[in-house]
Amino acid sequence: MAHVQRPLWIQSQFIRQYCPIKTRRRTLPLVTNGRRCLTTATVTDNDIARLASQPLYPLTLADLVKHGRPPLTTSQLLTSANFTLSILPARLAHRIQSLRNLPFIVVSNPQISKIHSNYIHSFSTLLPWAEKEIKTLEDEIKFAEVMADLVQTHANTISILARGFLEARKYISPKDVTRFLDEHLRARIGTRLIAEQHLALHFSSQPHNDIMHETEETPGFIGVIDTKLKPAKIVQHCENVVGEICELKYGVRPHVVINGEPDYTFAHVPVHLEYIITELLKNAFRATVESGKERESIEVTIAPLPEIMPENNGHEDGDTRPNIKNTDQGNEDIASRAFTKNASPRSSDQMLRLAHSTPGVTIRIRDRGGGIAPETLPHVWDYSFTTFNDEQASSSLTGRNSGMDALNAFSGPGGDGAHSLAGLGYGLPLGRAYAEYFGGGIAVQSLWGWGTDVYLSLRGVGRVEE
Repeated sequence: MAHVQRPLWIQSQFIRQYCPIKTRRRTLPLVTNGRRCLTTATVTDNDIARLASQPLYPLTLADLVKHGRPPLTTSQLLTSANFTLSILPARLAHRIQSLRNLPFIVVSNPQISKIHSNYIHSFSTLLPWAEKEIKTLEDEIKFAEVMADLVQTHANTISILARGFLEARKYISPKDVTRFLDEHLRARIGTRLIAEQHLALHFSSQPHNDIMHETEETPGFIGVIDTKLKPAKIVQHCENVVGEICELKYGVRPHVVINGEPDYTFAHVPVHLEYIITELLKNAFRATVESGKERESIEVTIAPLPEIMPENNGHEDGDTRPNIKNTDQGNEDIASRAFTKNASPRSSDQMLRLAHSTPGVTIRIRDRGGGIAPETLPHVWDYSFTTFNDEQASSSLTGRNSGMDALNAFSGPGGDGAHSLAGLGYGLPLGRAYAEYFGGGIAVQSLWGWGTDVYLSLRGVGRVEE
């Protein structure tokens, strides 16, 4: 591939998000350039309506790895750029329409209005590209700048939306907020992942940029997807981080025992799994310590999923493959359209069946922390901040909550971190959204007075060409 220099501000943004910790520490001091301006187009209502009228389709991990292993050839990299360009404008238009469908007094809130403005900005940077094909490396580099700007622009979406809905909660019910957020944040997962995947392929396909060349640290990566992801390794990492904070807060830490098949590997997005496991271990650690059972081990069992999941045996056409639905990925705009007269979904719930050979994993996390109270269990999937009173809301958004708040201070795969999400009740519902996005799920079995079993299932990618 041609030796083409990219603006360093893209490198800076990318290194922070994707490079291994050791690499990141070596290279960040070398990156000092600032952000440059991008070409934008004026966004009209017709532009939004035209692209928002396009139906969206489920996305699979296989779609993201189909361009091949890095370093990509010029042709493969341009194909990846055009694939990304073919699906992002419509997804942004759907999100803008979704926000506009909210009650006007809610959209007028400064925080929610800021999110709307961010989407308009990103849409304006994509419009100049929407009607053309990327044919040269120079154009691909400029397009990568747009992707880097999109990722950076929406880094704090979740915390801003949280504050906005807290401020507007007098004008919208908690149930409607939960439904809207679940749909909006699921759609956001796909938008960010599509942009991040092309950025990762972009950087790993430039011969003169050696910071992302394959090393012993990242031997199986295709973009942001690890084709040799070992769940046990993620569990061990999360145990160390959560355990240290637990010990700092309580003076003790439970022990985690990993059994089943700890050497099992499959293909998935590591930062997604890390976020989910962190949230599940955080809950298990807290329950275990606060119930006085810190001497009881937390048991993590890793079991490969069968190629055909039994719960999906029953398709009328006899096809027993697992599937991904548009509703799992927030593509139907059902929640937001409920606020308008045209409340029916724009298109039928598209369903994409995964290949029989698609591997996956089930991870069971079992604790002896006393279980979940019966009155609480029905609400574990709610974005629970919607029920906060003023004092609780203020404390959560300023990081002053009591308890293990530090356990919420993780930067998730969506970019939000620090204390911005502390205590807001995002953990389980957002974790389930990440799990369900590619055909997995989370199930909770609680025995009140005894403990809780959480079952996390994830589907990966089928056979990846070497």
